[in-house]
Amino acid sequence: MTRFAWSELLRAGCALGLRPREVWDLTPAELAFLLGKDGSGAPLSRARLEELAAAFPDERKDA
Repeated sequence: MTRFAWSELLRAGCALGLRPREVWDLTPAELAFLLGKDGSGAPLSRARLEELAAAFPDERKDA
């Protein structure tokens, strides 16, 4: 049986600027996307993630 590298997962999340809780809240698809494992190329940087979050907020500012 192959063991999962949990410490490597946390290190990867921290390298992306995520807190441990944010890493654990990711779905496998989100994690693969952030790590560039979905076939789209380079991993998503923290700066690009913040740009996307600003462009597509979860809540409307006028609400």
